[in-house]
Amino acid sequence: SAETSPLVVFENIQKCSPNCLRLLLENISSLTVDEDFTVEVIPEINVAVATFIQSLDTEEFVKTCLQHKRVREFKMTARVLELTRTIKAENLPDSISPDYITVYFESARNGGGPVSDVQHFPEENSAIITFCDRKGNT
Repeated sequence: SAETSPLVVFENIQKCSPNCLRLLLENISSLTVDEDFTVEVIPEINVAVATFIQSLDTEEFVKTCLQHKRVREFKMTARVLELTRTIKAENLPDSISPDYITVYFESARNGGGPVSDVQHFPEENSAIITFCDRKGNT
């Protein structure tokens, strides 16, 4: 596919605070956080995901990041997050139904799109959601 993901994963971010990371990404990209991209930090696994709203060559951005002095000093890594049609939802309420999961993830307001399959695992409070295309799971 010629389609490139608008998501970039930054790993090993424990030496860089979330605010520092946002500033660093603004400096590298010349874009503005919240207007042109968002950053979601997942501290439990020392990862952050930047989602670019503004059109950007994410592969070129990753190359630039990996060469940047501060990124190297923080010993962070960056990579384009591969596009997928399937996601795993965790920590779902005990009483949730597969139909509700489907409707929730099809909601455009929630960033969803047409769902082709839901595998519900109530004992794990999780589900695997498969979208009809890659655009419905950002």
